[in-house]
Amino acid sequence: MIGIYFSGTGNSAHAAECFCREYDAGAKAYSIEDSAAVTAAKTADMIVFAYPVMFSTVPKILRDFVEDNRDVWKGRKVFVIATMGLFSGDGSGSLGRLLSSCGAEVIGGLHLKMPDSIGDEKALKRPLEKNKELVRGAEQKIKASVRSMKGGHPTQEGIGPLYQMAGLFGQRLYFGHKTKEYSSKLKIDTAKCIGCGKCEKLCPMGNITMKDGKAVSGSRCTMCYRCINKCPKQAITLLGKRVVEQCGIEKYMP
Repeated sequence: MIGIYFSGTGNSAHAAECFCREYDAGAKAYSIEDSAAVTAAKTADMIVFAYPVMFSTVPKILRDFVEDNRDVWKGRKVFVIATMGLFSGDGSGSLGRLLSSCGAEVIGGLHLKMPDSIGDEKALKRPLEKNKELVRGAEQKIKASVRSMKGGHPTQEGIGPLYQMAGLFGQRLYFGHKTKEYSSKLKIDTAKCIGCGKCEKLCPMGNITMKDGKAVSGSRCTMCYRCINKCPKQAITLLGKRVVEQCGIEKYMP
């Protein structure tokens, strides 16, 4: 088994690593940004995918990764973990259907409620202790899911037509278009920007560059929220108008 994940603030990375470690102490999880991920997938007997659901669907960067390497998934058994701030309906099913179209055998799915990563919207913000509780709960849920898989009964959260209907009418029908293309909506307050370059280094798309000592955004944002949650001056926003809380899995670990 190997894990493959895309992660913005660390939730999905943590989930993939925990699942792999619980299943097999020697199993390794790779980011899709790691060139070794595809190489490892070519010989893996099973792949656990983990990703953050966006509007009940798959982030553009992950969808492109799957489609660009579609021959790799053919005949592979895959299990999908979807992390979310509140609700996705069929988060694991959304990626599962894409992988199935590439010839993968989707054996199950798992939904994990974790700390919300959208740093510039107040709606889903929770107290620190509640977020720590969510992470502990997710870890326990992962352990239970691994036990089920080892017993021959992989969990099926997000898989099937009822979940698909929930995801479609819950969010995807109204907001799913937001992830079909990369976004040009990222906003950088140049008055606050100190030109540290952290956002440029963090961006998985190379969408942020430094120009005349200031960060400049392009039109290929995949809405991962890394830059927003790590900017030392809170100078970057996307969906909201100001940063409410900067999030990252490290804040919620023991």
